[in-house]
Amino acid sequence: MDKRRLGRSGPEVSALGLGCMGMSEFYGPGDDAESIATIHAALDAGINLLDTADVYGPHTNEVLVGQAIRGRRNEVVLATKFGIVRDPAEPTRRGVSGKPDYVRASCEASLKRLGVETIDLYYQHRVDPNVAIEEVAGTVKDLIREGKVKHFGMSEAGAQTIRRAHAVQPVTALQSEYSLWWREPEESVLPTLEQLGIGFVPFSPLGKGFLTGKIDESTTFDSGDFRNTVPRFTPENRKANQALVDLLAAIAARKKATPAQIALAWLLAQKPWIVPIPGTTKLHRLEENLGAADVHLTADDLREIESAAARIEVQGARYNESSQRMVNR
Repeated sequence: MDKRRLGRSGPEVSALGLGCMGMSEFYGPGDDAESIATIHAALDAGINLLDTADVYGPHTNEVLVGQAIRGRRNEVVLATKFGIVRDPAEPTRRGVSGKPDYVRASCEASLKRLGVETIDLYYQHRVDPNVAIEEVAGTVKDLIREGKVKHFGMSEAGAQTIRRAHAVQPVTALQSEYSLWWREPEESVLPTLEQLGIGFVPFSPLGKGFLTGKIDESTTFDSGDFRNTVPRFTPENRKANQALVDLLAAIAARKKATPAQIALAWLLAQKPWIVPIPGTTKLHRLEENLGAADVHLTADDLREIESAAARIEVQGARYNESSQRMVNR
């Protein structure tokens, strides 16, 4: 697989990474053996960027990823995150913390769960409005100096916060949601990243599965699937947003591809420093996603997609109210 560099001095990674969150929760129950097989298949295919976080599971996703990469550590650029804190009595209730002692403790715990000596890319999962971002960046800078972390990342941070953090410790990558049905990063975040030389790692590049064309207004989700709480996934909004999938399907038919492959190819075509991390637990979905790297969208294709997408107004918020309060700080 082709490689891309995250940030001016960041690691060289595969053009597509693998998001591992859904292997542990949020999309219903997972199967560890199947998930590990999927991670191994991804590594065999040339994917080297694996993405997890301490909050996924909680904690069990890091353990799973650690098991999967045992004996293959040198093949992996390993990304994990700190900053989202769950209430032990009510795991669905979440807060944030960027306190230095918390960041240090989180790093030590993640290293242990992952079974590694160094985290390649350590993201602040969500910005803590009660801790100066300079203090957070300084703490990660110390962890880098100590050899426990190689690169600093941020997630769902606003442009000014990114600039302030970058002035203390260079930010290698920003991870935020970005796809044809969530384009807000184009307003101020992407220009900031380009100016500062920071890589961009879009999560949910397939719109939490919607852009695959496998979900419609009649689809029912597992009781443990967080999409049940997402306004954009109400039946009426799914029906309204079908127009975007229809656009992808039309392009896909011409390119002998799938809607998911066109959605990923569109992202890859936006900037050479964008590395999407579609998540899956299924081998056949992994193979489909890998095929996106071989889809070439011409300038005419991109203009056609842009023109058609501009006429489609996507319906529904991407998060519920409590989750929305934690982004773009």
